[in-house]
Amino acid sequence: MKELILKYALQNAVLYKGKANEKAVLGKVFSENPDVRKNAKEVIKQISETVKQVNSMKPDEQKEKLEELAPELLKKKKVKQRDIFGFLNVKGKVVTAFPPEPSKYLHIGHAKALFLNYELAKKNKGEFILRFEDTNPTLAKKEFYDIIPDDVKWLGVKPDKIDYASKHMDKFYKHAEDLVKKGNAYVCLCNQDMIKEGRAKGAPCKDRTYDVKKNLELWKKMFSMKKGEANLRLKIDLEHQNTTMRDPTIIRIIDEKHVLQGAKYRLWPTYDFENSVMDGVGGITYRLRSKEFELRNELQRYIQKLLGFKETNIYEFGRMNLEGVESSGRVIREKIEKKELLGWDDPSLTTLIALRRRGFLPEAIKSFVLSTGISKAEATLTWDDFIMHNKRILDFKCNRYFFVEDPVKISVKNAPSQDVKLKLHPEDEKRGFRDFKTGKDFYITKKDHKELKKGKLYRLMDCLNFKDLAFDSRDHSEYKGKGEKIIHWLPVSKDLVEVEVMMPDKSVKKGLAESLKLKIGDVIQFERFGFCKLDQIKAKKYVFWFTHG
Repeated sequence: MKELILKYALQNAVLYKGKANEKAVLGKVFSENPDVRKNAKEVIKQISETVKQVNSMKPDEQKEKLEELAPELLKKKKVKQRDIFGFLNVKGKVVTAFPPEPSKYLHIGHAKALFLNYELAKKNKGEFILRFEDTNPTLAKKEFYDIIPDDVKWLGVKPDKIDYASKHMDKFYKHAEDLVKKGNAYVCLCNQDMIKEGRAKGAPCKDRTYDVKKNLELWKKMFSMKKGEANLRLKIDLEHQNTTMRDPTIIRIIDEKHVLQGAKYRLWPTYDFENSVMDGVGGITYRLRSKEFELRNELQRYIQKLLGFKETNIYEFGRMNLEGVESSGRVIREKIEKKELLGWDDPSLTTLIALRRRGFLPEAIKSFVLSTGISKAEATLTWDDFIMHNKRILDFKCNRYFFVEDPVKISVKNAPSQDVKLKLHPEDEKRGFRDFKTGKDFYITKKDHKELKKGKLYRLMDCLNFKDLAFDSRDHSEYKGKGEKIIHWLPVSKDLVEVEVMMPDKSVKKGLAESLKLKIGDVIQFERFGFCKLDQIKAKKYVFWFTHG
């Protein structure tokens, strides 16, 4: 068993820049020897120990050991890339769209729909449109016309066109009038409660019986009617099994200024009518979206057919949830108002603005959401699943530094004065070094200091060993040999800077760090602590957001 675990740990490390992943190794071991699942707890423990051992080796050593143990695992196999869009049987021109409403912050679920539609268009040399579905003036907010394109750009998506549904009002009016003329739509003078009751019971109102001439008169009068006096409804089937098909409203009166259009329009299309028309006039051939819209699919296809548009090929996929993360916009707003969340960029959320501020990378978000595939089954994933994608990239990109949380000063007897050089990255000397001048006084974390045991040998990382002989006086002596535990440290120096790290649970970790030459937005790794993104610099205090461990 040990040899089986070791060979897959080595293979995984060689494939991923010297860092093996425990979950990946576990999958390989279970795949080759399913019988060991009955001892899963022991196997997981062995894998954890082996991965730590392998990750402490240099890349050349890992490769050499793998060549000796299992040379066949070094041979590159030609793996056929799985086509996640294969089931669509795409034919002809491809035009896709991502249509957000400018009323909220995008989250990781939106990122999945965005990437799927964008990648489908790119793969087929087609066109991708970012389209604002902004025909509800009560919801459209000015800030999101800037925030959403900025998020899309940050994710690395380049739309071929940016469009706005509110700039096509003449088309909505034309197509609505066409439906009235064909007898497919009628002006309903009932109030909302009456409409709701009629749809529930499957009972028509008297307005449904008016002829085309009467409905055209009422349609023209609607432009001067008051809010709530009339709605334009499709005439379908009030007893339809799919309740969205029971004579739905397609145009209603909203007396509120629109962010882009001001008070120019009072009659606004509903979501289904707007979506169907915009897909039709925009020539959208394929749309991939979350399953919450599935019931609306039948209605939107019906509208497109009535208007003579080519039907958009729509495929719904299951919602992707992250365990323990609030995704309801209404609940998030309430929590922000109650000061339970810092805002839409709260580190516990998966809004793009929060992930960006924490230090998650666009390429990791893309890798993660696409890895979940296109299935109608709902998926609840963990932060660990997501973090794995981000960590693989950050491990190679990020420079290393020392941060000592809750620092405690210790003195090491007979410690020599040294110029200590530490690599900015353990596998890349070209990035340079950090220089420390050390004497006998050091800072270590309060946690490490509490765990020191009398007579035990410890190692200050890449500096010196010491043994705690005088446990009560914090006075320590230097010794040779292999330390039982490696501790990170800082020299007592005026060059140190104060650091605060905002954690996902809203707690703040405080301590000291070595001199940092960073700019706002840089993501680094504090050794033995985790990856962090620099958020602010206040005088000599550096404020970070914790990305993950």
